[in-house]
Amino acid sequence: MLIAGTLFLTACGHKQRPRIANVPPPPPSSTSPRGTSTTAEAPPIIVPKHAKPIYVETGLASWYGPPYHNRKGANGQVYDMNAATAAHRTIPLNSIARVTNIASGRSVLVRITDRGPFIEGRILDLSLAAAKEIDVWRPGVARVKVEVLESPAPIEEGGRWCVQIGAFTDTDQATKLKEKLARRYHTAKVQQFAGPTGEWLRIRVAEDDKRRAEQLASETRTSEGAVFLVRLD
Repeated sequence: MLIAGTLFLTACGHKQRPRIANVPPPPPSSTSPRGTSTTAEAPPIIVPKHAKPIYVETGLASWYGPPYHNRKGANGQVYDMNAATAAHRTIPLNSIARVTNIASGRSVLVRITDRGPFIEGRILDLSLAAAKEIDVWRPGVARVKVEVLESPAPIEEGGRWCVQIGAFTDTDQATKLKEKLARRYHTAKVQQFAGPTGEWLRIRVAEDDKRRAEQLASETRTSEGAVFLVRLD
Protein backbone atom coordinates (compact mmCIF):
# COMPACT_ATOMS: atom_id res chain seq x y z
CA MET A 1 0.00 0.00 0.00
CA LEU A 2 1.30 3.44 -0.90
CA ILE A 3 0.77 6.42 1.37
CA ALA A 4 1.93 9.61 -0.31
CA GLY A 5 1.50 13.35 0.23
CA THR A 6 -0.42 15.48 -2.20
CA LEU A 7 2.63 16.86 -3.95
CA PHE A 8 2.51 18.13 -7.50
CA LEU A 9 4.71 16.01 -9.76
CA THR A 10 5.86 16.56 -13.30
CA ALA A 11 7.07 14.28 -16.07
CA CYS A 12 10.39 12.54 -15.43
CA GLY A 13 13.33 11.53 -17.35
CA HIS A 14 16.73 8.30 -15.15
CA LYS A 15 23.61 -7.20 -11.35
CA GLN A 16 23.95 -11.00 -10.11
CA ARG A 17 26.17 -9.81 -7.22
CA PRO A 18 29.42 -11.52 -6.37
CA ARG A 19 28.69 -13.84 -3.46
CA ILE A 20 31.36 -12.32 -1.30
CA ALA A 21 29.68 -8.91 -1.11
CA ASN A 22 26.05 -10.10 -1.13
CA VAL A 23 24.82 -6.51 -1.54
CA PRO A 24 22.83 -5.33 -4.59
CA PRO A 25 24.54 -2.33 -6.23
CA PRO A 26 22.64 0.42 -8.06
CA PRO A 27 20.62 -0.52 -11.14
CA PRO A 28 21.86 0.82 -14.48
CA SER A 29 20.96 4.49 -14.94
CA SER A 30 20.44 3.98 -18.65
CA THR A 31 19.23 1.32 -21.04
CA SER A 32 22.16 1.98 -23.37
CA PRO A 33 23.94 -1.12 -24.72
CA ARG A 34 26.93 -2.52 -22.88
CA GLY A 35 30.25 -0.92 -23.62
CA THR A 36 28.88 2.32 -25.07
CA SER A 37 29.60 5.74 -23.65
CA THR A 38 28.59 9.29 -24.42
CA THR A 39 31.72 10.80 -22.86
CA ALA A 40 35.45 10.26 -22.83
CA GLU A 41 37.20 8.19 -20.19
CA ALA A 42 37.42 9.76 -16.76
CA PRO A 43 40.56 11.84 -16.18
CA PRO A 44 43.02 10.76 -13.48
CA ILE A 45 42.17 11.76 -9.93
CA ILE A 46 44.43 14.60 -8.81
CA VAL A 47 43.73 16.85 -5.83
CA PRO A 48 45.93 19.30 -3.90
CA LYS A 49 48.00 17.52 -1.26
CA HIS A 50 46.43 19.40 1.63
CA ALA A 51 42.88 19.72 0.26
CA LYS A 52 40.32 20.12 3.03
CA PRO A 53 36.97 18.26 2.99
CA ILE A 54 33.89 20.24 1.99
CA TYR A 55 31.51 17.47 3.05
CA VAL A 56 31.95 14.53 5.44
CA GLU A 57 29.74 11.48 5.96
CA THR A 58 30.24 8.25 7.90
CA GLY A 59 28.43 4.97 7.29
CA LEU A 60 28.54 1.55 5.68
CA ALA A 61 30.10 0.97 2.27
CA SER A 62 29.76 -2.05 0.02
CA TRP A 63 31.16 -2.70 -3.47
CA TYR A 64 29.95 -3.68 -6.92
CA GLY A 65 31.55 -5.36 -9.94
CA PRO A 66 30.18 -7.88 -12.46
CA PRO A 67 27.73 -7.72 -14.13
CA TYR A 68 27.76 -3.91 -13.89
CA HIS A 69 31.23 -3.79 -15.44
CA ASN A 70 31.15 -2.12 -18.89
CA ARG A 71 27.65 -0.70 -18.40
CA LYS A 72 27.03 3.03 -18.59
CA GLY A 73 26.90 4.79 -15.22
CA ALA A 74 24.86 7.78 -14.11
CA ASN A 75 27.49 10.28 -15.27
CA GLY A 76 27.40 8.89 -18.82
CA GLN A 77 30.70 7.06 -18.64
CA VAL A 78 31.16 3.31 -18.86
CA TYR A 79 31.66 1.77 -15.43
CA ASP A 80 35.07 0.15 -15.07
CA MET A 81 35.28 -1.96 -11.93
CA ASN A 82 39.07 -1.72 -12.14
CA ALA A 83 39.07 2.08 -11.83
CA ALA A 84 38.82 4.06 -8.60
CA THR A 85 35.15 5.09 -8.65
CA ALA A 86 32.11 4.93 -6.40
CA ALA A 87 28.33 5.28 -6.36
CA HIS A 88 26.50 7.58 -3.95
CA ARG A 89 22.83 8.58 -3.97
CA THR A 90 23.19 12.33 -3.38
CA ILE A 91 26.79 13.60 -3.74
CA PRO A 92 27.07 15.50 -7.08
CA LEU A 93 28.32 13.35 -9.93
CA ASN A 94 32.03 13.67 -10.76
CA SER A 95 32.90 14.81 -7.25
CA ILE A 96 36.22 13.60 -5.86
CA ALA A 97 36.14 11.96 -2.43
CA ARG A 98 38.57 10.33 -0.06
CA VAL A 99 37.12 7.13 1.41
CA THR A 100 38.73 5.72 4.56
CA ASN A 101 38.08 2.32 6.08
CA ILE A 102 37.63 3.23 9.74
CA ALA A 103 38.81 -0.15 10.99
CA SER A 104 42.01 -0.41 8.93
CA GLY A 105 42.75 3.28 8.41
CA ARG A 106 43.41 2.72 4.70
CA SER A 107 42.19 5.38 2.25
CA VAL A 108 41.53 5.72 -1.46
CA LEU A 109 40.57 8.62 -3.72
CA VAL A 110 37.50 7.94 -5.87
CA ARG A 111 35.34 9.76 -8.40
CA ILE A 112 31.55 9.63 -7.88
CA THR A 113 30.31 8.31 -11.21
CA ASP A 114 27.11 6.45 -10.38
CA ARG A 115 24.05 6.38 -8.14
CA GLY A 116 23.58 3.88 -5.32
CA PRO A 117 23.75 1.82 -3.24
CA PHE A 118 20.02 1.11 -3.41
CA ILE A 119 19.82 -0.84 -0.21
CA GLU A 120 18.85 0.64 3.14
CA GLY A 121 21.62 1.27 5.64
CA ARG A 122 24.40 1.73 3.06
CA ILE A 123 25.82 5.08 1.94
CA LEU A 124 28.41 4.12 -0.67
CA ASP A 125 29.15 1.47 -3.30
CA LEU A 126 32.84 1.22 -4.19
CA SER A 127 34.27 -0.14 -7.41
CA LEU A 128 36.08 -3.46 -7.10
CA ALA A 129 39.48 -1.73 -7.36
CA ALA A 130 38.64 0.82 -4.66
CA ALA A 131 37.19 -1.87 -2.40
CA LYS A 132 40.38 -3.91 -2.65
CA GLU A 133 42.49 -0.84 -1.92
CA ILE A 134 40.86 -0.23 1.48
CA ASP A 135 40.01 -3.78 2.58
CA VAL A 136 36.28 -3.71 1.80
CA TRP A 137 36.41 -6.38 -0.91
CA ARG A 138 36.67 -9.54 1.19
CA PRO A 139 34.24 -8.63 4.00
CA GLY A 140 31.84 -7.08 1.46
CA VAL A 141 30.73 -4.31 3.82
CA ALA A 142 32.74 -1.97 6.06
CA ARG A 143 32.27 1.25 7.98
CA VAL A 144 33.91 4.16 6.17
CA LYS A 145 34.39 7.91 6.32
CA VAL A 146 33.62 9.74 3.07
CA GLU A 147 35.30 13.15 2.65
CA VAL A 148 34.41 15.12 -0.49
CA LEU A 149 37.44 17.13 -1.56
CA GLU A 150 36.18 18.57 -4.85
CA SER A 151 32.71 18.94 -6.35
CA PRO A 152 31.42 20.46 -9.60
CA ALA A 153 28.25 21.69 -7.86
CA PRO A 154 27.08 22.76 -4.39
CA ILE A 155 26.35 19.76 -2.17
CA GLU A 156 23.81 21.14 0.29
CA GLU A 157 21.68 23.13 -2.15
CA GLY A 158 20.46 23.11 -5.74
CA GLY A 159 20.57 20.00 -7.86
CA ARG A 160 17.89 17.94 -9.61
CA TRP A 161 16.14 15.43 -7.37
CA CYS A 162 13.78 12.48 -7.68
CA VAL A 163 12.42 9.52 -5.73
CA GLN A 164 13.35 5.97 -6.67
CA ILE A 165 11.44 2.92 -5.43
CA GLY A 166 12.58 -0.71 -5.55
CA ALA A 167 13.74 -3.27 -6.11
CA PHE A 168 10.52 -5.25 -6.63
CA THR A 169 10.90 -9.01 -7.05
CA ASP A 170 7.32 -9.14 -8.32
CA THR A 171 6.92 -7.38 -11.67
CA ASP A 172 3.13 -7.24 -11.33
CA GLN A 173 3.41 -5.50 -7.97
CA ALA A 174 5.73 -2.88 -9.45
CA THR A 175 3.32 -2.33 -12.34
CA LYS A 176 0.35 -1.94 -9.98
CA LEU A 177 2.22 0.67 -7.94
CA LYS A 178 3.20 2.49 -11.12
CA GLU A 179 -0.44 2.62 -12.20
CA LYS A 180 -1.54 3.83 -8.78
CA LEU A 181 1.03 6.65 -8.87
CA ALA A 182 -0.06 7.60 -12.39
CA ARG A 183 -3.72 7.80 -11.29
CA ARG A 184 -2.89 9.84 -8.23
CA TYR A 185 -0.61 12.29 -10.05
CA HIS A 186 -2.07 12.93 -13.48
CA THR A 187 0.80 15.18 -14.58
CA ALA A 188 3.46 12.67 -13.55
CA LYS A 189 5.36 10.27 -15.71
CA VAL A 190 6.32 7.29 -13.59
CA GLN A 191 9.05 5.16 -15.11
CA GLN A 192 9.35 1.43 -14.58
CA PHE A 193 12.52 -0.35 -15.60
CA ALA A 194 14.10 -3.73 -15.04
CA GLY A 195 17.49 -4.36 -13.48
CA PRO A 196 19.34 -7.51 -12.42
CA THR A 197 18.06 -7.00 -8.86
CA GLY A 198 14.41 -6.59 -9.85
CA GLU A 199 11.93 -3.96 -11.08
CA TRP A 200 12.36 -0.27 -10.26
CA LEU A 201 10.16 2.84 -10.31
CA ARG A 202 11.28 6.45 -10.53
CA ILE A 203 9.23 9.60 -10.11
CA ARG A 204 10.21 13.27 -10.24
CA VAL A 205 8.66 16.17 -8.40
CA ALA A 206 7.86 19.54 -9.95
CA GLU A 207 11.00 21.39 -11.00
CA ASP A 208 13.13 18.57 -9.53
CA ASP A 209 12.90 20.43 -6.22
CA LYS A 210 14.82 18.83 -3.35
CA ARG A 211 12.36 19.84 -0.63
CA ARG A 212 9.41 18.35 -2.50
CA ALA A 213 11.35 15.19 -3.26
CA GLU A 214 12.31 14.83 0.40
CA GLN A 215 8.67 15.22 1.43
CA LEU A 216 7.48 12.68 -1.12
CA ALA A 217 10.14 10.18 -0.03
CA SER A 218 9.22 10.59 3.64
CA GLU A 219 5.51 10.05 2.95
CA THR A 220 5.82 7.10 0.58
CA ARG A 221 5.55 3.49 1.75
CA THR A 222 5.48 0.22 -0.20
CA SER A 223 4.89 -3.35 0.91
CA GLU A 224 7.92 -4.44 -1.12
CA GLY A 225 10.99 -2.45 -2.08
CA ALA A 226 12.48 0.63 -0.46
CA VAL A 227 12.17 4.37 -1.13
CA PHE A 228 15.27 6.43 -1.91
CA LEU A 229 15.96 10.12 -2.42
CA VAL A 230 18.27 10.46 -5.41
CA ARG A 231 20.11 13.39 -6.94
CA LEU A 232 20.14 13.21 -10.74
CA ASP A 233 23.09 15.52 -11.47
